Amino acid sequence: MESMLNKLKSTVTKVTADVTSAVMGNPVTREFEVGRHIASGGPGMCWRIYNGTKKSTKQEVAVFVFDKKMIDKYQKFEKDQIIDSLKKGVTQLTRLRHPRLLTVQHPLEESRDCLAFCTEPVFASLSNVLGQWDNLPSPVPNDIKEYKLYDVETKYGLLQMSEGLSFLHSGVKMVHGNLCPENIILNKSGAWKIMGFDFSISSINSSDAEPKYTCKEWEPNLPPLCLPNPEYLAPEYILSVSCDAASDMYSLGVVMHAIFNEGKPVFQVNKHDIFKSFSRQLDQLSSISPTVLNKIPEAVREHVKMLLSVTPNVRPDADQMTKIPFFDDVGAITLQYFDSLFQRDNLQKSQFYKGLPKVLPKLPKRVVVYRILPALTSEFVNPDMVPFVLPNVLLIAEECTKEEYIRLILPDLSPVFKQQEPIQILLIFLQKMDLLLTKTPPEEIKNSVLPMVYRALEAPSVQIQELCLNIIPTFANLIDYPSMKNSLIPRIKSACLQTSSLAVRVNSLVCLGKILEYLDKWYVIDEILPFLQQIPSREPAVLMGILGIYKCTFSHKKLGIPKEHLASKSLPHLVSLSIDNNLNLNQFNSFMVVIRDMLGRMEAEHKTKLEQLHIMQEQQRYTQSPPRSGNQYVNDSTPHLHTISHFMSLTLEEKQRLAKEQEQAAKLRNQQPLAPQTIRPASTAKDLTSSLLNNITSLNSLSLANTARPAPVQGATIAAFPASSPMVSNGFNPPMGFQTGGMGMGMRPPGGGLYGGMATTTSTPNFGALTQNHVSVGQTNKAPNMAALDSLFTPSKPKVSLNQMGPTAAPGTNTPWLNQYGSAQTAQTQLQGVSAGMGGVPTGFGMQANPFFSPQNFSQPAATPSMNQSGVKHSASVNNDLKDLFG
Repeated sequence: MESMLNKLKSTVTKVTADVTSAVMGNPVTREFEVGRHIASGGPGMCWRIYNGTKKSTKQEVAVFVFDKKMIDKYQKFEKDQIIDSLKKGVTQLTRLRHPRLLTVQHPLEESRDCLAFCTEPVFASLSNVLGQWDNLPSPVPNDIKEYKLYDVETKYGLLQMSEGLSFLHSGVKMVHGNLCPENIILNKSGAWKIMGFDFSISSINSSDAEPKYTCKEWEPNLPPLCLPNPEYLAPEYILSVSCDAASDMYSLGVVMHAIFNEGKPVFQVNKHDIFKSFSRQLDQLSSISPTVLNKIPEAVREHVKMLLSVTPNVRPDADQMTKIPFFDDVGAITLQYFDSLFQRDNLQKSQFYKGLPKVLPKLPKRVVVYRILPALTSEFVNPDMVPFVLPNVLLIAEECTKEEYIRLILPDLSPVFKQQEPIQILLIFLQKMDLLLTKTPPEEIKNSVLPMVYRALEAPSVQIQELCLNIIPTFANLIDYPSMKNSLIPRIKSACLQTSSLAVRVNSLVCLGKILEYLDKWYVIDEILPFLQQIPSREPAVLMGILGIYKCTFSHKKLGIPKEHLASKSLPHLVSLSIDNNLNLNQFNSFMVVIRDMLGRMEAEHKTKLEQLHIMQEQQRYTQSPPRSGNQYVNDSTPHLHTISHFMSLTLEEKQRLAKEQEQAAKLRNQQPLAPQTIRPASTAKDLTSSLLNNITSLNSLSLANTARPAPVQGATIAAFPASSPMVSNGFNPPMGFQTGGMGMGMRPPGGGLYGGMATTTSTPNFGALTQNHVSVGQTNKAPNMAALDSLFTPSKPKVSLNQMGPTAAPGTNTPWLNQYGSAQTAQTQLQGVSAGMGGVPTGFGMQANPFFSPQNFSQPAATPSMNQSGVKHSASVNNDLKDLFG
């Protein structure tokens, strides 16, 4: 078995090599490149068909080759007869020109080994399609083996044959004489063409008279290639040696029978006893059985029966066959109209192309791609017809695979991308931009498709710009990021700034808002948001479009606006826009909703940052700084204590800074202190040392729950200590002696002397007397008990402010300056609730001064953004586009 396959393989290889060498010696090869063997056809399937290209123009052709080695078995005179018959057929075909006849591109050329000529591109012969694979390459190509004729192809093919015969009979006064499947060629577009005029007979009468044809008598001894196919020959050829146009119509009837019966003719003919076979056939035709025609469609069955009639006069002529109802098919009529387009004017063509989209879905894909598409693309040379043809081409492209689109459609479509007139071409492409970006290769998109979009944005027509801006968001996800960032966005911004049309400006903002999600966060912050401040107009629609972009950027989880940008640029811009007189109440409320959201997020983020920073500072302080001794604490200066007169002379900024420092100091000492105890002042170092030890050793015995806790004092000052200059123990620092002057503002109680009167200069607590006689704790004989100190650092202790660490003023103390500034403390008390959120603002900037913190200013509920009816007059689509941005 293996040796047999190897022998077959070597035989095929040898035959292929022989044919190639034979063709290479033919003059046809001077102008044409010969490709692979694709089909066979002609009388007796003797012509091998190759694909090829013309060297000078790269035009695709089919090369028909007859190898003379096929007839080596015949005598020389028989060989000459065969060659003469084949030459006659090709010469006659070359002389005739008609759409239904195979078009010859290069006439017959003869060499020592072969005959060859070139025609239009060919797919196969009808005989190959019907299953006769003689003289085909091995293995048989899959496209031929799997080819099945659709109904519309069969109908229109038979209609084409009828039209071809009508041309021969009426126009040329010629009888074909050998119409059969091997002489019907399907070109690359699927059209059926007639060839094989080897046995054609021309009329012997003048053109005006009734044509008369002379027929040769059948000669059984001639080689088969010198005789027509008897299975498709009319009976009168053999029995009465006569023929006319009706003889071809009989052949057409047999062809129709073969098409619907898997390539089988009506009768099988015994070629050795041809006369007897035809006599028997004549009897059968006189009373033809219904079973013979049962596979033929009922709509044409009676016509086929008439074509197969024994009497020639009963057979319908070719012109009558073109008008039978069987050919009144939408697909067949459409294909027929395409074949006659060259006869139509532009108005007729435009009407036809307008209705074509309704027909295309009803046709098989193969017919649409290989028959209709080439006819449509051929109209691209006529600019006036492009707007009518282009929608159909793009409709076909949707049904094609990407490979088919690149191979069959894109080469013809690329030049159309660059056409700027008529303007409808651009509109059609914009509406199908998703298709183009999906199936076009990236390089072609960059070079042809996107430049077309850029031209639309720069077009002088407002309608083109509007359409382009509305369509861009639908395919923005298909555009590569560099092209969008460097080419598309700058043109949209330019269109928005330079246009005089309100509709274009609003649509530009809406377009930007819809494609924000495809952009990078920092590109939006650096390029889009600053651009919004450059827009000159203040129409309500434009303002709402600007607000929409801010809102989308602010709320989008991928984008967002940093708090620094909110504080320095976004909020100032929005606040200035919000009070524009063109806005109505609902639009103003929309602005305020966004502004409040931005303020809230900015406050929360910055507060969180400060809290985290404080925690880190606290941890660093307690983990890295060594504990301080009493002497160090006493010798520290206190730069934050000032006199009242100096405090009142501070600027607003200095007061604000002072408030921040006091707030930070309160947080640093935010530990629960022990209740301060009033002790007698130490007059000597011994008394001071013993007092210090007594306070330290008594820490464990103190109860925080039972000790009266001083009431917190609101405001920025600390209440004065009693005039006796007590020592206060706070639990973790050595006992200190404080003056009775108020902390933070240098206030003293009245009475004169050291503790009396109102200080006029900045003063600090005087610890000189204490430091001179102070004795270190480490010099005592007994180590102090530090358990109470450790307990202060446990997390279970609640934190209190710095104000709670100071003692309450004596009940009977009535200081004039305290009453004088009581209202100021009340104001500070009111401000304290606001200062926590604002990070220490100057005194006087309270809820009355900042409208964004006045709840009564926002009592109006947030309304859905709406457009002022008088705001946009140039485009009715602005409101809907803005709603897309605001949800």
